[in-house]
Order: sequence, then C-alpha cells, then structure tokens
Amino acid sequence: MNKLLKDPSIRMHFEEERAKTEIAMAVRNARIHAGLTQVELAKAAETTQAVISRIESGTDSRVPSLLLLARIAAACHGKLMFGFEFKKKSAA
Repeated sequence: MNKLLKDPSIRMHFEEERAKTEIAMAVRNARIHAGLTQVELAKAAETTQAVISRIESGTDSRVPSLLLLARIAAACHGKLMFGFEFKKKSAA
C-alpha cells in the first residue's frame, strides 16, 4: 500500500476518498447527536433526504459544498469547522 501511495495521482484519489468518508461519518454523527432523522435534517438544511443519504453513505462521487455542510451543521445546532493537519518536521 505504501508503494502505491507514493504515486501522486493514487495518493490524491486516496485522500479524496478518505475525506468523503470523514465527511460521511461527521454528518451522520452530527445528525444522530441532534436526534434528527435524515428527513428532518434535510428539511432543516434545505435539501432532500436523498442528498443526506448520499452524503452519509460516503460513496457519492460528489463532495458536498461547504455551504451545504454549514447548513447541515447549523441544522444540528453545531458549526462547521475546517482545518489542515501537518506532519511534524524532523529536527535538523
């Protein structure tokens, strides 16, 4: 696996799929924490249940927009957080 991830195009695809999985888990966890069904969340976030289902499945080829994720977070009484994670620099 590590050899494959050294290929930039494979690495990019892997990172995109990992991000989709993390988004899927975050949306599902937020919805459950808020005590909402997919239908209730969809209504509050001004989208459809099918969209929520596709996001939560983590298998949709599309990545949800930041605006949609912010609406989902607000509907779950939360806020969207975004950040970057860096490798630690080795001591010189």
